[in-house]
Amino acid sequence: MPTQSAAGLSDAPAEALPPAAERLPRNPRIIDLARLGHVPGRQGGELRIMIGSQRDIRLMPIFGYSRLIGYDRNLDFVADILESYEISEDRVFTFRLREGHRWSDGSPLTAEDFRYAWEDVMMDPDLPGVPIELIPDGVPPDFSVIDARTVRYEWPVPNPGFLPALAAPSPPQLVAPSAYLKQFHAKYQTVAALETAVEANRVDDWRALHTKMCRTNRPENPDLPTLEPWRPRTAPPAQRFVFERNPYFHRTDETGVQLPYVDRVLLDVSSYEIIPAKVAAGDSDLQATAISFNHYTVLKEAEKRVPVNVLLWKGTQGSRLALYPNMTCQDPVWSVLFRDVRVRRALSLAIDRTEINKALFFGLCTESANTVLPASALHRPEYSAAWAYHDPDQANALLDAAGLSRPALDGRRRLPDGRVAGIIVETAGESSVETDVLELITEHFRRIGLALWTRSSQRDIFRSRILAGQVLMSVWVGIDNGIPTSEMPPSELAPTSEDQLQWPAWGLHYMSGSRQGTAPELPEVQRLVDLMKAWKRTRSAAERRAVWGEMLAIHADQVFSIGTVCNAPQPVLRARDLRNVPEEAYFGYSPTSMLGIYNPDTFWRDTDGS
Repeated sequence: MPTQSAAGLSDAPAEALPPAAERLPRNPRIIDLARLGHVPGRQGGELRIMIGSQRDIRLMPIFGYSRLIGYDRNLDFVADILESYEISEDRVFTFRLREGHRWSDGSPLTAEDFRYAWEDVMMDPDLPGVPIELIPDGVPPDFSVIDARTVRYEWPVPNPGFLPALAAPSPPQLVAPSAYLKQFHAKYQTVAALETAVEANRVDDWRALHTKMCRTNRPENPDLPTLEPWRPRTAPPAQRFVFERNPYFHRTDETGVQLPYVDRVLLDVSSYEIIPAKVAAGDSDLQATAISFNHYTVLKEAEKRVPVNVLLWKGTQGSRLALYPNMTCQDPVWSVLFRDVRVRRALSLAIDRTEINKALFFGLCTESANTVLPASALHRPEYSAAWAYHDPDQANALLDAAGLSRPALDGRRRLPDGRVAGIIVETAGESSVETDVLELITEHFRRIGLALWTRSSQRDIFRSRILAGQVLMSVWVGIDNGIPTSEMPPSELAPTSEDQLQWPAWGLHYMSGSRQGTAPELPEVQRLVDLMKAWKRTRSAAERRAVWGEMLAIHADQVFSIGTVCNAPQPVLRARDLRNVPEEAYFGYSPTSMLGIYNPDTFWRDTDGS
């Protein structure tokens, strides 16, 4: 199938591929399917997946999960693209490449591709710069090429977050196909050639051109060589995006068959609203995104009409939905109240989680605070139980003590400035589950004299309003990674990002190196920041476990976010002839990279039922 090329480039004539044995590294990564409880398959066939917009083609490198170092299904680190790696003092990382490994266009993968990514991209002042994961305490590593297959990153201080960053759904781009990308770099290309390509691709300058051409997390350039199991064949705009097998992919099954098994993955663009109906009509062979538990009945009924099976996995989130009081909101009264732990505890105690669980999830979830799940070795039962029981009387007493006046004749409390004690909770408007949960919580809050109103907006507007301090409270999923190990950074537990809904201004302060936002004022939050910094300096698993334990205990006591239920079922639909899809698993962005750690490259179509 011919590719749709980036403007201003010319395609080389298609050449016959060498035999599979010559396309593999000398020492490929072998996926032992029998050990995983699966069966070796055969190559061929297609997979249809539905997406809600063209932007969702970014799911493919998350699903494909080709990483220098990744997680296995036990969430232990494993060399993937790399043949091996060595770590010294948690600060010196030596990476060894597989001999004979090639990019999808057949060009060799060598240390030069790492050098180019470091020296000519990250260290070039005109290009995006060094990812934050590579600058712990503001110090970048010393990078060195040892030989054609070996590179080293060395920091003066420990960087225990380095490997988790490489295993993440969207890892830092440490390696880039230099032979291809040099044609877009001012250091290697003539001014005239760059000007021609800039004009053809409708960008401002060579910097924007290079950035556009080298995006690995948005596979929009079919000519960009990749190390993923499938390579893009379609440039946007399109209604169907085709991804074909990477003929030089570095993994095999235990019988020596090169992966991936499936020839092509087809991403069909629809709208989020009608995807569940189209999936139920048989328009998808594998679907885990854009569907949720409230679609389960419709999807299960589809098993009678079309050849599909619906599995129920579990979500990785610490809570299926959580409330986030914005402690850095602009409202001078509510910001003070939300910083009062008595108010946060009262809001949590007011919620009847049993009603939510039975009414919306048929009792299949676990009623819990927003914390790590029992599947994590870091979990303690007291974290889940803290302030997560239903006690309106205690909630009322806490609000009384916090200075919110007793309910007036209309049943609503009054704020210290005389206003009705009402909270506008905002959503991104992407899930009917949010609306259903908030309807129940509105009644729960009414019983403690608080009004609750809902406002929906598009995600971009939702996020910008939160950062601007215009949102009092928001609803979103809970802790994204509810099944962490101590080797993963506890960054969700401290204000480390402007995207954190309960303290965006404090997160911006941390993320910007104190240049923007505001410093946290609560002692408990200051302690979380100190612990986050301490985790980055740890040198042992025991030290990291201790940091995690203290941070989780602080969260349980302080109720910075208000969980509802966890272990929410997540439907996963597969074609009936699609093999090696786990019957039970955890699904989420982090740490499973959605389907990624379950090796979709090993899924195969058993069309004859063998």
